[in-house]
Amino acid sequence: MNILLAQPRGFCAGVIRAIDIVEQALRLYGAPVYVYHEIVHNPHVVKDLERKGAIFVNELEAIPAGGVTIFSAHGVSKRIEQTSKAMGHLNIDATCPLVAKVHAQAERFVAQGYHLVLIGHAGHDEVIGTIGRVDAPVSLVGCVSDVYELPFTEFDPVAYVTQTTLSLNDTLEIIMALKKRYPKLLGPELEGICYATQNRQHALKALTKQVEAVVVVGGKNSSNSARLVEVALKQGVRAVLVERAEDLDPNWVKGVERLGVTAGASTPETLLTQVLEQIQENCGPQQIQITQTPGEQESTVFKLPSQLSALSQ
Repeated sequence: MNILLAQPRGFCAGVIRAIDIVEQALRLYGAPVYVYHEIVHNPHVVKDLERKGAIFVNELEAIPAGGVTIFSAHGVSKRIEQTSKAMGHLNIDATCPLVAKVHAQAERFVAQGYHLVLIGHAGHDEVIGTIGRVDAPVSLVGCVSDVYELPFTEFDPVAYVTQTTLSLNDTLEIIMALKKRYPKLLGPELEGICYATQNRQHALKALTKQVEAVVVVGGKNSSNSARLVEVALKQGVRAVLVERAEDLDPNWVKGVERLGVTAGASTPETLLTQVLEQIQENCGPQQIQITQTPGEQESTVFKLPSQLSALSQ
């Protein structure tokens, strides 16, 4: 079996920053620190931080007054931010800077008098947070058909922003439908989708031309990992998403001679390594050759919040 590893894969700068924020807060303030929602959508990362003293909560009421409170990389609404402060929590914002950029775009469009459309998946933490950043109604669009349900006329001022972890192809189709219906539409094009999501999808799309099947390592609730599975399937290559090595059915890769492997932006490399070891064990004496494909080299680094960087000096 030949295994081809996609490049780039795994952790992006926003995820690295978010994890660093929790670990730095634990060093500076001591355990426990409280994290509102999963810091990133990967259960392995969450459990590892729990072992170090982080407590993950879904309700602010679970955090005592004075508790160090970290908002996840997906961002939160203004209401959550303000309520937490009023409850006496010490807030630290781990929102990915690229998500924060979307928030700023949304606020700017609303301030300029545009009807705001958000392209994204209902119920996702990032979508909930973005909607909660503006003091105006937001129309959520998840597919092309939703565009034709929008209540605005072609003469109304309409602008859009996007969730950062969407499928490039699906998002482009929605944008084209919006432009067709609203000729004066404003928006960021595909720049609203983060660089890491784009790079991983491009890398996997190229990889599918060389393999028979693809294993994506990532959290079941990870949007960007799910999109990678979709990319492979749309290229006519069967694909599966696994959270852990033991989730991979040995029969699924049986008989595959060229296998592609990649990982979502919130997946640590250790999990991918364990999946490769599991495949090797399942294949027994069969020889396996692992090759990393060439791809985009990522060098983006995001700074920690000033309240942490200053205290660490």
